[in-house]
Amino acid sequence: MKEKEIRNPQTHERYLEMVRADAAAFFGDARQLEERPCPACGDSRFHREFVKFGFTYGTCPTCRTLYVNPRPKVEPLREFYVHSPSSRYWVEEFFKPVAEARRKKIFRPRAAYVAESLPALAQEKIGDIGAGFGLFLEELRRRWPRGQFVAIEPSPEMAAICRAKDLGVEETTIEDLPGSEGSYALLTAFELLEHLHTPESMVAKAYRLLRPGGYFLATTLSGEGFDIQIMWDKSRSVFPPHHLNFLNPESFALLCRNAGFEVKAMETPGVLDWQIIEGAVQRQEAPLGRFWELLSRHGSAECKQELQQWITKHRLSSHMRVLAQKPPT
Repeated sequence: MKEKEIRNPQTHERYLEMVRADAAAFFGDARQLEERPCPACGDSRFHREFVKFGFTYGTCPTCRTLYVNPRPKVEPLREFYVHSPSSRYWVEEFFKPVAEARRKKIFRPRAAYVAESLPALAQEKIGDIGAGFGLFLEELRRRWPRGQFVAIEPSPEMAAICRAKDLGVEETTIEDLPGSEGSYALLTAFELLEHLHTPESMVAKAYRLLRPGGYFLATTLSGEGFDIQIMWDKSRSVFPPHHLNFLNPESFALLCRNAGFEVKAMETPGVLDWQIIEGAVQRQEAPLGRFWELLSRHGSAECKQELQQWITKHRLSSHMRVLAQKPPT
């Protein structure tokens, strides 16, 4: 997979410019922010790292989670996602033009992973939290035609798209979803936790919605991933107020265990880390060091491929995936 296949570089640049403007427009008033403890372990200590778009990022001294503190309060954050120009631009200009490429490169492999890892769930109730356009559920339904598929999606526009695809729809956030406790066999959440005001509340609610023995599958960004560690505050993945939480493999597992889950698999299956760094070198976004510039300009294709394989193998990619299970009894 190539980075340019799933995000247009020019569109991505414009999107980040809009996020910077929206951050100032929506959260210029400090009364819209509040102090929060670490979203993974609850430690209230906070080691300040850097400021970006007016938001302060810091790390937790206990579990090393990188997160924004103070952060937008719940209601202003929801308003931002509904009404900000950058959020609308992401849907219309950033995502839609590459939706089918993402289906092929991202959502279809995810469906294959689920079908191969959890074949016993093929006829059960599956929910996708923050389902968006419903691409994952569509792909999984092709493999599991006898399953029951529910998009948990608060956006009216995207909920309507999911209904048009004949998917079940809960037009709300998972935190506000009434009833349904103990009814799901699998809940998925892809690239969602980094956006949430209180990710620990979402994971806890997912636990309650699952039946005994049910599974929670989630992907998110690792703050200890290769490209984020090298780029740090210059990373294009670090853009508040969209991305507030950067867990790591240890703190992600801790977050799940604190909710009651048993972690079955913790991986960083990313394939774009080196491409992101190489792109940053070529665009001269920031001085990243002589070694990385040397490798970008003169390293062999085999060397770069083996570097990415090493990053993935040793759980050092910024793309992180957890499979957790609610105990059967």
